[in-house]
Amino acid sequence: MSEDYVVRAAAADSAVRAFAITSKEIAEESRQRHGTSPVVTAALGRLLSGAAMMGVMMKGEEDVLTLQVKSGGPIRGMTVTADSRGHVRGYAQVPDVMLPPRNGKLDVGGAVGPGILNVIKDLGLKEPYAGQTDLQTGEIAEDLTYYFAASEQVPSSVGLGVLMNKDNTVRQAGGFIIQLLPYTEEKVIDALEKKIAGLSSVTEMLEQGYTPESMLEYILGEFGLEITEHIPASFLCNCSRERIRKMLISLGREDLQEMVDDGEPVEIRCDMCSSAYTFETDEIRACLDSIERAVR
Repeated sequence: MSEDYVVRAAAADSAVRAFAITSKEIAEESRQRHGTSPVVTAALGRLLSGAAMMGVMMKGEEDVLTLQVKSGGPIRGMTVTADSRGHVRGYAQVPDVMLPPRNGKLDVGGAVGPGILNVIKDLGLKEPYAGQTDLQTGEIAEDLTYYFAASEQVPSSVGLGVLMNKDNTVRQAGGFIIQLLPYTEEKVIDALEKKIAGLSSVTEMLEQGYTPESMLEYILGEFGLEITEHIPASFLCNCSRERIRKMLISLGREDLQEMVDDGEPVEIRCDMCSSAYTFETDEIRACLDSIERAVR
């Protein structure tokens, strides 16, 4: 069972809202599923952490958030989805990027490069909400901070980090999102800005034993912090054999007939979680038969 979780909190008489996550197991499962290099593990781990926290900001059980990075760096892009219950999944376009360190740290910004961030929220309405901003640094945390300010007009501070072991497994992962609501007093804003400016990195805090609760206590304790909710978090994909079967049917008669004629099993791999599904020729023929019955 995953030990990762998100906490939701409020401070300064609910003028400040905050979220924090520990996501080591999410980042490690993503690494194992996709075979990511250290720098890609760090980039994708940060995006997964941010998405998990943003996901629990949504209210509906069926609400879905998608964060999509399209970039000019060697990673080319990443796509992550999250729901309101702490479930998150995602992948990088190029999982095996290798770059030399920059200032002794993994060069996430160099791997991601310039580009855009798309944020799509499917809240069960006629049209999903979509926001798009330019990437500021490619380091993910600064890019999400800019997105909140530019697209949602919510002043925010986002901190994210992934620390790797020497054997390239994930040692620490997590982060926080602090947001100011419109009625936050100036003295609170000033004090909070100074506090955040003096923070060490998220991974340093995690290495020192900070939990999501104690991270927020350190940042917001003087403002009357109140932890309001704990939400278990995990890497979870909703792909299934039946979903893949429906996808096969959607390919149409011509493509399926070609697969049947080929006579070889077909393996289809889910982009999000890398799970592989093998369909024998008989199963593909059954998909083709279901199309034939539907058009009669």
